[in-house]
Amino acid sequence: MKQACGKGLCLKVKTVLVILNMSLLLEISEKMLERLNFGLLKPKKETDWDNVLPLSALEEISKEEAVQTVAKPLFPFESFTLRDYVDHSETLTKLVHLGVDLSKVEKLRNAGQLLVRLDFENDIKKILLFLKDVGVEDNQLGPFLTKNPYIFTEDTEALETRVAYLKSKKFDKELIARMVSRAPFLLMFSVERLDNRLGFFQKELGLSVQKTRDLVSRLPRLLTGSLEPVKENLAVCRIELGFRPNEIQHIAFKIPKILTANKKKLTETFDYVHNVMGIPHHILTNFPQVFNSSLLKVKERHMFLTFLGRAQYDPRQPSYISLDKLVSVPNEVFCTEIAKASVQDFMKFLKTL
Repeated sequence: MKQACGKGLCLKVKTVLVILNMSLLLEISEKMLERLNFGLLKPKKETDWDNVLPLSALEEISKEEAVQTVAKPLFPFESFTLRDYVDHSETLTKLVHLGVDLSKVEKLRNAGQLLVRLDFENDIKKILLFLKDVGVEDNQLGPFLTKNPYIFTEDTEALETRVAYLKSKKFDKELIARMVSRAPFLLMFSVERLDNRLGFFQKELGLSVQKTRDLVSRLPRLLTGSLEPVKENLAVCRIELGFRPNEIQHIAFKIPKILTANKKKLTETFDYVHNVMGIPHHILTNFPQVFNSSLLKVKERHMFLTFLGRAQYDPRQPSYISLDKLVSVPNEVFCTEIAKASVQDFMKFLKTL
């Protein structure tokens, strides 16, 4: 009997425990559902788009997302042309607006790298204001900077010192503006170098200070170019062509370009005009423009005049024809006033050559 009661008691106890466990589980389940329902019913939190990580390059996106995606142009780390940098650089954009030809600039040594690194406000603007103050016109700024972008590396104080030097040598403001515009590298030269150049031409050609100033102002690249061609041409005129020092002085002052002319063209022109046409040194000295002319034109016109019996270059003889008129006038004037023939006749003659 005791054993039966023990078993019955055990069954009752187990039953109570099962009931308690089920009640506890039900209570826990109800609380979990309440929490879940609360989470589902509470309003959605707005997305913080600033903290959203960018999509992976490997992650697939829909067509709609692809259409709405705008790719920003990347700044090229390396390029063979400055054109690729214009849209990213305020400096390059403004230089283009000024008329700078970047396709020519990028062919200059290290010029492209220089411009890409420069800041317009801090590096460019002060040089532009300086050039304007010197007298370079707005429409000349582009061509000037295309030829010499290296001026941006110069200190404005040094540039002003060089301008002051030219003024001290009696070059007026208008003359300086014209020289700087025609020879963009002029102000890259130190005062000492400019002074040496002026002294060289004054001494070698035996010119006065005024004539030296006039010579270099008409061809300012004489102050910036190499002196070797000049020295060589002076020697050629004296030794090979046989001109006297005073004749060389007169020729160079009248036609400064002869100092930098191609040596071969210079000697070939002299040989034909002097030895074939028979023009003596003193007439060549008075009319040196022939050295600036096309040798082919000189030959064609001389042969036509010879054919007509009118090739007379001696000023002491009747029907004298000056070298100046021979080479400077257009074909119509040459034919009607000098050759006394029609342009058609001249053209027919040229076809026989």
